[in-house]
Amino acid sequence: MTDLAIAANGLHKSYGDKVVLDGVDLAVPEGTIFSLLGPNGAGKTTVVKILSSLVAADPGTGTVHVGGHNLATHPQAVRATIGVTGQFSAVDGLITGEENMLLMADLHHLTKTEGRRTAAELLERFDLTDAARKPASTYSGGMKRRLDIAMTLVGSPRIIFLDEPTTGLDPRSRHTMWQIIRELVTAGTTVLLTTQYLEEADQLADRIAVLNNGRIAAEGTAEELKRLIPGGHVRLRFTDPDTYRRATLALPDAARDDDALTLRHPGDGSQRHLRTLLDQLDTAAVEADELTVHTPDLDDVFFALTDTTTPNPTVPGQAGHHEENAR
Repeated sequence: MTDLAIAANGLHKSYGDKVVLDGVDLAVPEGTIFSLLGPNGAGKTTVVKILSSLVAADPGTGTVHVGGHNLATHPQAVRATIGVTGQFSAVDGLITGEENMLLMADLHHLTKTEGRRTAAELLERFDLTDAARKPASTYSGGMKRRLDIAMTLVGSPRIIFLDEPTTGLDPRSRHTMWQIIRELVTAGTTVLLTTQYLEEADQLADRIAVLNNGRIAAEGTAEELKRLIPGGHVRLRFTDPDTYRRATLALPDAARDDDALTLRHPGDGSQRHLRTLLDQLDTAAVEADELTVHTPDLDDVFFALTDTTTPNPTVPGQAGHHEENAR
């Protein structure tokens, strides 16, 4: 576990008869962004609360190591290693941004001089210096979120839990937050990110786990998860009926739409697949007027893996498709 910032095995959590987590395993390498995706009620926040020692897992179940420390035997060492930014801002709107920072410095037992220096550095880093002495209640949503993360960094945590950190932010503020998260990881911090924004996980995460009904439904890189879902194909459109007819003979395994003069050729859209397809067309002296690659995206993965209407959520035909112009 020396290269793992977080290692959790067999996490269970129930509230009465309601099972929230049913044997969750997580392995988060140091210096990476690990994203936990899932619908509302899937258990994402519960995982964060357990890993950050805010909530205990069910007695006698699971083991958790965070920052190399056993959470059950050394919870204080774990707390000294981590920072947590929850769904709801910890910012006190009645005091200034600077005062919020100094309050966190006091909680981390920094000296007055260290606290002021750390607060000033972080406020500058997060572009909050000009607003530092204004009440936090006057801050925009994006500014409050930046202040929230700045407060989390006062204790120089090696591992940060970000529980839906961009919820409610406008697109510009969300992109600013993405850049901040990337910079944290570049500096060596490990980030466990929960989010409902699929684009956010796709843009940021080194690895993604999809949590559904208290279990990990799938885990991997974004590209690995996309390959789990069938339905990739290349769409070829023609304007000349004779050219279309010759293309159907050259590509007998393609699905035909004679009215639209289009062919749908199954494949993953990889360079190898496209080269083979184009070679077949060249051999037949056929050129398509339009060629479009359709590949499953993370939305398709999410909906397929969290679909409760079928026992097999990855059957062909359930996912939509993301399109990229290839020619």
